[in-house]
Amino acid sequence: MYEQFYGFSGRPFQLTPDPQFYFESTSHKKAMSYLGYGLSQGEGFIVITGEVGAGKSTLVAHLMERIDLAALTVAQVVTTALDGEELVHVVAQAFGLHVEGHDKASALGAIERFLQDEARAGRRCLLVVDECQNLELTALEELRMLSNFQLGSHPLLQSLLLGQPEFRRTVAHHPGLEQLRQRIIASHHLEALDEDEVGHYVRHRLCHVGWNGRPAFEAGLLEALYNHTGGIPRRVNQVMNRLLLLAAIEESDRLSLRMVDAVVSEMTADQTRGARAGGGDLHAAPDPAAAEATPAAVPQGSVPATEVAALLATRDARTAELEAAISGLQAAGMTRQSLADEGASPEDAQLAEARLAAALDRIEARLEEHEQSFRHVLTMLIEWLEEDPSRRAA
Repeated sequence: MYEQFYGFSGRPFQLTPDPQFYFESTSHKKAMSYLGYGLSQGEGFIVITGEVGAGKSTLVAHLMERIDLAALTVAQVVTTALDGEELVHVVAQAFGLHVEGHDKASALGAIERFLQDEARAGRRCLLVVDECQNLELTALEELRMLSNFQLGSHPLLQSLLLGQPEFRRTVAHHPGLEQLRQRIIASHHLEALDEDEVGHYVRHRLCHVGWNGRPAFEAGLLEALYNHTGGIPRRVNQVMNRLLLLAAIEESDRLSLRMVDAVVSEMTADQTRGARAGGGDLHAAPDPAAAEATPAAVPQGSVPATEVAALLATRDARTAELEAAISGLQAAGMTRQSLADEGASPEDAQLAEARLAAALDRIEARLEEHEQSFRHVLTMLIEWLEEDPSRRAA
């Protein structure tokens, strides 16, 4: 897709965490320092928080590439709303343990035996728990209890807890988490990129896939990108992905401010349509005008044939409207000419001119709607194809 058009070796702004694209902002550098210090202690809890898309998962992926996995056994858990008993079983599964009976006591026993065996073999154990803001209080208490496992005076398990800002507030202020707070040996909150860092971040990822200055950036584009994304890396990736796609569709060698505004408007419209579809009044009558103005959104992961069919269905109707507008334009032009030939009054000539201008406005509006719809569908189709390599091959 756009990477072929610009000669990139890969997709520079994919949304899945990839340590190869790790960018060390000021905040990420501090986080790595805290992680290094915490891991050197070999016990307790390390807490890293940040906004959605701030780069917590990418930070962990980068960490995993730097540590010696022969000396450190790592289990990773991405939680949903788990209670204490559920979390214990999930931790056992994350370490690859099969628990007979599926009761909590058996799971705890299996985890403790595994941790002891690893310690005797000279390996430390690290548990990485993501999305900790979703954990119930009982689950956090179970994590604290797991940190009590020891072999003699040697702690057997260290935990790295990742979460959104509300998790940081919960840990700091909840009266039931005092014992957990006392065991936190390092903590850091990932901040968003500042304006200069956004520019460095974009260029860093582009250069990683062989960017040679094509496409170029219009003056003020990176500032606009920062203003629209707030410096959150995942948001930057989302906008840049669509921006490059739009520029490739238009076969442009430059990313412009107009393109940024178009992409952000389109993404906002997608979110509005999604919110309307998911949370609207089920008893409200549909708005035909709204349905005509925007193509129907496709559920994520579905075959985009629905979207393509919707575009084809509206294309004929819009073509008919354009033809009608053109006919009106021709009629207006002929009326003005006939009036001029007949020596019509200035008022009549002015009226014909107004009709001509109105017809032109209708044509331009319809063409703009048609272009936006086509671009939206093409973007959806390309994104759907790129979700699965087998689709791209087809």
